[in-house]
Amino acid sequence: MRVILAAAALLLQLPAIAVTAATAASLPPALAETERRIVSVAAWGGTPADPAQARRHSITHITLHHQGEPFPAGKDPQLYLRNLQTWSRNTKHWLDIPYHYIIDLDGRIYEGRSIDYAGDTNTEYDPAGHALIEVVGNFEEVQPNQQQLDATADLMALLAMKYNVAPATIHGHKDYSAQTVCPGVNLYRYLENGYLRDQVTQRLQSSLTK
Repeated sequence: MRVILAAAALLLQLPAIAVTAATAASLPPALAETERRIVSVAAWGGTPADPAQARRHSITHITLHHQGEPFPAGKDPQLYLRNLQTWSRNTKHWLDIPYHYIIDLDGRIYEGRSIDYAGDTNTEYDPAGHALIEVVGNFEEVQPNQQQLDATADLMALLAMKYNVAPATIHGHKDYSAQTVCPGVNLYRYLENGYLRDQVTQRLQSSLTK
């Protein structure tokens, strides 16, 4: 209750929402439900990363990526994740999947790399401190669907609450790197026009007033 009241007070004081970090036990019901529906690594058939090889970090930003490749309807997202994990480790020699969360065509949210460990990137920015979200598809070529947009906003709101991250710190990969167009023009549009930040703010406000 103290967490919720403190966050609500900050909401009233600041034009850019700021929230107090929440534990799983103190999450408002709507955000707790988002967390419950995340498909775990074990559930999609992945294996955990070696913590001895991990670079630990604290979340200060939320950063949006796209897959950058076509993801046709009917493609198995769990097989995709298993293949991505294998490629990440065996070809790239990374700790794990580079992203912390992956969102499929139906708006299902999958756990990727542990949020406790900094992600990886093919570009020049350092992703330490960033919660990395990948939405499947190539958004230079296709449009994100509403299920994907809703799940992205739900997940971003959850992360904002859990890690005390203001919606103003939500950006896209290309905002940190001149070497990429990620998350693609058609998904980046929802950052550029403020849609995703507004949706996150609305979810936080709604959660905190219930």
